[in-house]
Amino acid sequence: MKVTVSNYSYYRSIKNGSITPFECIAKSKELGLDAIEFVDFVDFPLDKRESWKEIAESYKKECERVGIEISCLTVGADLLQNPEQDIQKIKDYIDVGEILGVKFMRHDATVGYPRDSDKYCSFDSIVDDLADKFRELTEYAESKGIRTMTENHGYYSQDSERVEKLYTKINHSNFGLLCDVGNFMCADENPAVAVSRVAPYAIYVHCKDFIKKSFYSEDPGEGSFKTRAGDYLIGTIIGHGNVPVKQCLAELKACGYDGYIAVEFEGMEDPFDGVRIGRDNIVKYWNQI
Repeated sequence: MKVTVSNYSYYRSIKNGSITPFECIAKSKELGLDAIEFVDFVDFPLDKRESWKEIAESYKKECERVGIEISCLTVGADLLQNPEQDIQKIKDYIDVGEILGVKFMRHDATVGYPRDSDKYCSFDSIVDDLADKFRELTEYAESKGIRTMTENHGYYSQDSERVEKLYTKINHSNFGLLCDVGNFMCADENPAVAVSRVAPYAIYVHCKDFIKKSFYSEDPGEGSFKTRAGDYLIGTIIGHGNVPVKQCLAELKACGYDGYIAVEFEGMEDPFDGVRIGRDNIVKYWNQI
C-alpha cells in the first residue's frame, strides 16, 4: 500500500495564494506522501488548455526531482448531458496522462438530470448508454497504458449499487472502480456496507472524512453541504469524523487491495495539517488491521 494525496486537498491554500499547484509537489514529499494525484481544474484547467503539455512535462520533471510518484489524473465529466464534448475532453486528458506517465485516470459518469425536471430518469434507464461511452474511453486509454475508472461521486452515480452496476455493464479488463470511502455518505449510505460491496472491483482508493449532522439538527452553516436526503456533512481530517475509515480499509484489505490510497482533504482546518494527520492515520489504521 502507498499513500498518495489529491492536489485538490490543498485547494483552499492554492486559492488564497499560499502555495501554487506546482509547489504542492515538493510539499507533498515533505509531508511524507509516497505519491501525488493531479486534478483537472486544479492543475490543468480548460483556460490553460494550450499549455497542458508544458505543464505536464514540468510536473513530471519536478516529481522526478523530489522523488515522488504520480499516482493518478482525476477529471470531471458528464457523459449524459455533454457526451460528445466530454468524450473528446477526456481523451485529451488521457493524452496528458500519457505525458505524466500515470497508470490510472479517473473520470466522472454524470450528475444526472435535476430531480425536479421532466428529464429526470432512473439510473437503470441510462446505464447501458453510459457503459458504451466508458468502454470507448477505456479502450483509448488502454492504448496509452492507462487504466480508467469511475468514482462514487456526484449524487446520481454515487450509490454502491449503481457503480457496481455500471462496472458490470462496462465489463472491460482495463476498467475498474475508484472507491471513495467517504463519498457514500453523500448518497446517505453506510460507508462500511457500501465499501464491502465494491471493494472487489477497486483499483484505486480515495480516503476522506466527514462530520455528519442530522437534518433535524441546527444548520451548521458555512463549510457544510447537504446529502441527497438532506442531512449535513462537514469535511474534516481523516479520523476526526463519522466515516468508519478503519473499517472501510479493513474491507478493502480483506479483498486483497494493496494499491494507492489517496488523502482527499475537504475540511476547514489547515490543509497541510489535514493532509499530514490524514496520511499518518491511514498508515496507522492500515497497519493495525
